[in-house]
Amino acid sequence: MDIRQLRALVTVAEAGSVTRAAELLHLVQPAVTRQIRALEHELGVALFERTRQGMRPTAAGTTMVERARRALNELERARAEIRPTPRAVTGIVTVGLLDSAGHLLAEPLASAVLRDHPGIDLRLLSAYSGHLQQWLDDGDLDLTLLYNLASTPSLNADPLVREKLWAVAPPSAGLRAERPVPFEEAVSHPLVAPAAGHGLRRVIDAAAAQAGVEMNLLVQTNSMHVQKQLVLAGHGWTILPGVGIAEDVANGSLSAAPLCEPDVWRSIVLGTSRSGRITPAVEVVARELTRRIHSAVHEGRWPS
Repeated sequence: MDIRQLRALVTVAEAGSVTRAAELLHLVQPAVTRQIRALEHELGVALFERTRQGMRPTAAGTTMVERARRALNELERARAEIRPTPRAVTGIVTVGLLDSAGHLLAEPLASAVLRDHPGIDLRLLSAYSGHLQQWLDDGDLDLTLLYNLASTPSLNADPLVREKLWAVAPPSAGLRAERPVPFEEAVSHPLVAPAAGHGLRRVIDAAAAQAGVEMNLLVQTNSMHVQKQLVLAGHGWTILPGVGIAEDVANGSLSAAPLCEPDVWRSIVLGTSRSGRITPAVEVVARELTRRIHSAVHEGRWPS
């Protein structure tokens, strides 16, 4: 197999048709068809099935597309890193940002990298900690923010921030930052909680066990936006990190207070893989992300 075949495979899968893939690759349709057939012949399996909706990868095709996309990405990274640009750091850097902190960090990070290191191709992905860790393990991220993790055989975890979790309620509840809310009181209200298995939910469950209380679970969701939306609609309270609700509290759409009895904390770390070489471009972006976080803390834009 060769790079042209892999590129054809991924493009057909993404475009859903050979005709559209040929347009994107600037090839004639028979050439794309030949590349796919040659790849199928070498592998001994069908990679696509034709449906009324277009070309759909088979189970084998889905596996091959995933691996081919990763191989093409690595080749693209290598090309960017070795492209001769005097005295400039170059390369592709893919960064994972936590949903709760993305709004605070994405724009300052991008502005700094674009201004000081224009040779870096910066790519930002946002998700929950569990998804980000999986993407880092799979090689889809170069570095990422994670929480409540220590270094492991597969990743380095450098501590950055330790922050309290907050009880979040409608404005009518009158919660205030200077009046912490006992954990037992917060979870006695109908609770819009992170879904089971979510990293934040594990922190909350551990606090409930420590306090010896049962939570009044109303709805579980994997979306911080949905948590806030349901609280705003008056369906209950929720628990979130302060950085995720600072703007909502400032504009009066929600009220919030830190939890106490017990205090509930999460620790944010910068995760990088132990399995690959850390390129100069990744080092530059890691330093810049750390600076953006320190600035947000020192300037009071990161609550608790």
